[in-house]
Amino acid sequence: MTFAENIKQTRQRLFFSQEVFAKELSVNLTTVSRWETGKSKPNMSTMRQIKEFCTKHNVDYEPLESTWLAFELEK
Repeated sequence: MTFAENIKQTRQRLFFSQEVFAKELSVNLTTVSRWETGKSKPNMSTMRQIKEFCTKHNVDYEPLESTWLAFELEK
């Protein structure tokens, strides 16, 4: 599974719209869309926010982290 698929699945499991998810992470809606289509990936600072988000909502962060680290290999 790719980072794009993982981040989208994480959002959908919580029944969050892209807009609500973006607000939770303090990023732009377009940013979430670009992550979910594989056009970009979060920077290190944003990954820390995603980790906090996962902890807050009791979501496993490990798949997101491992696919984020392998992102360059997706293309």
